Amino acid sequence: MFLVLLTMAIAVPALRADDRGESPINKAAPNGITSDEIIKRFAAKEKEFKTARENYMYRQEVKVQTLDGDTADGEFRIVTDVVFDPNGRRTEQVVFAPQSTLERISMTKEDMDDIQHRLPFVLTTDEIPEYDILYVGQQKEDELNTYVFDVAPKHIDKGKRYFQGRIWVDDTDFQIVKTRGKNVPDIRSKGGENLFPEFTTWREQIDSQDGTGRKFWFPTYTKIDDNLHFSTGDIHVRELVKYTNYKRFGANVKITYEGQDINSAPNQPDQQPQQAGTKPAQQPQQQQPQSSAPPQTSTTAPKQASPSAQQQQQPVYTGEGPPPAPK
Repeated sequence: MFLVLLTMAIAVPALRADDRGESPINKAAPNGITSDEIIKRFAAKEKEFKTARENYMYRQEVKVQTLDGDTADGEFRIVTDVVFDPNGRRTEQVVFAPQSTLERISMTKEDMDDIQHRLPFVLTTDEIPEYDILYVGQQKEDELNTYVFDVAPKHIDKGKRYFQGRIWVDDTDFQIVKTRGKNVPDIRSKGGENLFPEFTTWREQIDSQDGTGRKFWFPTYTKIDDNLHFSTGDIHVRELVKYTNYKRFGANVKITYEGQDINSAPNQPDQQPQQAGTKPAQQPQQQQPQSSAPPQTSTTAPKQASPSAQQQQQPVYTGEGPPPAPK
């Protein structure tokens, strides 16, 4: 195990197109509640959400590109469905995976693990002790009022990966609604460099359909547009991850996304999400039970073949990035 102390002075990038709809940050202390109580409440809600999401089926679409100027010169794509088998075991099924044309970078095990587990970052009561969490202020994201926190690992244990960046917490539901940051640490060794870009993930409110009336904020869209600084030179990487067709195992649900029913609308991987942090225009509605089994959906990548000697000499890439901006 090695110890790396990380500063909480996380640089906030300049305003981008993703940030439109964000108000200036109000650094005043929250009214009627302490920042520690906010952390306690959202961490408990995140733990509930993490458990709930494990009972959901969904589709995950991933597209990774390297760019030469404005032109994509390599691309990796995979569409997977997270489903349950007849015995109730959760599994992933690849539904689309064309041959990768990436030449300057390679997708690694850490990349795929980050896509599945850390781009949709969840910060539960169990993980809170591992992080320093700094209250930044309050910010309006579109029509949502949010509490803003900077997050960084207290230390890094060998073999473990962490999030470092910024989160936005809805002041009504006390759930994370937007995340911007980077997965750490970058990995450099004699075998190559495994670098991770800055990412932004938006969530959308979905009815849990478990009979309790609870609603959770599920990740629906992740965007990456960053330069990876390899020792051999910078590589511009763009990545889009889209999560759709959320359905609770054993129940029929409908999620409205950008005014459309995702379950019936055609998949559009490259489509921008509704403005970050906005609640769906229509509240999710329960669908009539169907006679056929629910469509299988998933979120994982096929096992990667052993890289060739030429690939092993290439820099490797992983998906993640720095901090902040609410929904």
